[in-house]
Amino acid sequence: MISCTEFIPSYSLLFSWIEEKVDYDEVVRYWEYISRNYLEKLEAAVKEKGLFGCWEYWKHSLNEEAADFVMEMHLNEDGTGYMTSDMRYCPSMGFLLECEHFTPYHAYCDHCSVLYPPILKKYGIRSGSRKLDVQRAACGGSRHMDEPPAPEIAAAGWQAALKELENAEAEGITAWMD
Repeated sequence: MISCTEFIPSYSLLFSWIEEKVDYDEVVRYWEYISRNYLEKLEAAVKEKGLFGCWEYWKHSLNEEAADFVMEMHLNEDGTGYMTSDMRYCPSMGFLLECEHFTPYHAYCDHCSVLYPPILKKYGIRSGSRKLDVQRAACGGSRHMDEPPAPEIAAAGWQAALKELENAEAEGITAWMD
């Protein structure tokens, strides 16, 4: 198994190699392949809990990566709403910027814009505009659920959100509901 510290530069170098051998469009096709075949956890979370599934997925993933981030969720009981994320420091891009023995792939951060939206769109979640500050290893964006999902999905997301609030309060974290 390859470690994270080896995977990130390998991933970046692979993107550079694909573009050098073919072109940027081939890199995008590779990301689309990953999106279709390797994001089962995100798809399962969204399929089960709608927009709140996004929250759970990214909360887990970004904590696992030790990212410096803030997320905000605005969820209605019918499952509509939006969430925002502010990645104040992306450990992957930050690690690449610190590498002295090679130059990171020029469009490394673009993979996020290709990987996730197709999965989310299948479940009625659209991605909002994205801000990117590569030199600070920072980015941010939003996800929006404009139309209610199936009632059972809305209910599962709502119940999970209420549980999240309860846990936050138990941990002394400030949370609120409108």
